[in-house]
Amino acid sequence: MDIILSNSSDKPIYEQISSQVKAQILSGTLTAGAKLPSIRALASDLGVSVITTKRAYADLEQLGFICTV
Repeated sequence: MDIILSNSSDKPIYEQISSQVKAQILSGTLTAGAKLPSIRALASDLGVSVITTKRAYADLEQLGFICTV
């Protein structure tokens, strides 16, 4: 999953993550049923805290874009 973060952006990091995942879902890059990286794995890959990725996933789940198991 390609996510590019910018520290100079006005958007918080968790919003950058969630908006890029949302865009990939809407474009069909991520298909229904596709497994996303775990919160810890994504945090490690992006070099951000687990809390940041957890917040991004929580926002996406609240909006109905993903479902966590």
